[in-house]
Amino acid sequence: MAILVTGGCGYVGTRLTEALLARTDQAVTVLDTTWFGNYLQPHPRLTVHVADVRAIDRCELSAFDTVVHLAGIANDPAADLNPYASWEVNVLATMRLVDRAARDGVRQFIFPSSGAVYGVRSEPRVTEDLDLMPISDYNKTKMVAERVILSYSDRMVTTIVRPATVCGYSPRMRLDLTVNLLTMQALTKGAMTVFGGRQVRPNIHIDDLIDLYLFAQARRLAGIYNAAFENLTVFDIAQLVADQVPARIDTQPSNDPRSYRLCSDRLAATGFMPKRNVSMAVGELAAAYRDGRLTDQPAWHTVSWMKEHNLG
Repeated sequence: MAILVTGGCGYVGTRLTEALLARTDQAVTVLDTTWFGNYLQPHPRLTVHVADVRAIDRCELSAFDTVVHLAGIANDPAADLNPYASWEVNVLATMRLVDRAARDGVRQFIFPSSGAVYGVRSEPRVTEDLDLMPISDYNKTKMVAERVILSYSDRMVTTIVRPATVCGYSPRMRLDLTVNLLTMQALTKGAMTVFGGRQVRPNIHIDDLIDLYLFAQARRLAGIYNAAFENLTVFDIAQLVADQVPARIDTQPSNDPRSYRLCSDRLAATGFMPKRNVSMAVGELAAAYRDGRLTDQPAWHTVSWMKEHNLG
């Protein structure tokens, strides 16, 4: 059995690829532009193709049982750099990929959308049954991609995951995610800057997200699932960081209205439960920093890196 992971050199993709190789006997093929580098170690069951997902028409997918489609231009500021490219990568390429997968006999298509597709919500329980009201181009691309993928549900198992903001260590880091950003500020500056602070953000540890993808494949989990297990204010996140990495918390005004709580009861009903939390992610990041595995590299900041290298 073989699996294709698009974006397999990314923040989540690197950890997922490592887990697939360590915990299954599957042959793993990664397709990635490697805009931010390739930190995967060679392995006899690993093949890495350096390519843009927009060129997917050239790829033969009949050898793959499952496609995990992680490739995309991630987060609102990165998508705003070139909205046209964001729609081309996140929607058009996804449409071509899922259509090719269906025609070539792929049995399951797993796609990470975003918990932010719900928009700014006041409901105490944001469930999968609520209407989607995305407020940014990035989240609009995720919504449209979801609908395209679900239109193939009669031809293969389609799995849509709406993750919370991910946190935790990866060899290919991202330091533009709330927990990771605040932890690095505390480690390197002894102070964290919190904009607003009262906004609620749902969170998921990267290892729990990896476990979820493996769980979804093993059980052929179909449908749409929120994946969030700690709904915390940004200030609460900063306080969790300060509990382990003593640092000052400086608050500044914010014009970011996004605040939402994801409910993951539907996922819990499948038997999946998280094993980690934000506090554990902070401790792991601090340990990685202290032993030299984690450094503040330019490539870990998505928008500035894309601007510098004219990516998109």
